[in-house]
Amino acid sequence: MFLFSPMSASSQGMPVYDNTNFVSLMKSLVESAKQTSQMIKTVEFLKQQKENLERVNSVVRQLRAVQEIGRNNQRLLEVMRNDLRGILNSPYIKANEVTRVSESFNAIVQNSLETMDFIDQILSSGYLKMSDADRAEILKQKELESKEMVSEITTRTRRYRDIISFRKMQDKINNREMHY
Repeated sequence: MFLFSPMSASSQGMPVYDNTNFVSLMKSLVESAKQTSQMIKTVEFLKQQKENLERVNSVVRQLRAVQEIGRNNQRLLEVMRNDLRGILNSPYIKANEVTRVSESFNAIVQNSLETMDFIDQILSSGYLKMSDADRAEILKQKELESKEMVSEITTRTRRYRDIISFRKMQDKINNREMHY
């Protein structure tokens, strides 16, 4: 009877353990870990590709700077070959000026050759293990210096042509025949 009597009985129950939900949760966690692992690999791959693109971009900038320096040096040589010969062979340039003109142009050419040697050192030996960005910055600076040399030699050539033109006109005026 004791068993069947409606007494207030308090009992602690056993917790219900749902094995299906636990297995489902574990599967979700494993799948999430796999996805996270794959995302980490993707992020690393993208970082590596970004670094590769930056390196390529730096190399392209270096190549463009070197090409521009080469073009500027070609312009210098053309001026030396064509214009300087005409200036030095002009009868309106005095003997003492020939030396000054030659030294002036030779200094520019020598600076150009030193720049090319410096660029060769930077590109071939790594120049004290500098980064690509540092190397690109130096090459950009040398490119600007090269442009300045072209500008300077163009200005000097124009100046000497103006001097020759002025002296030629002066010679015509001084040696003209007068008919009165």
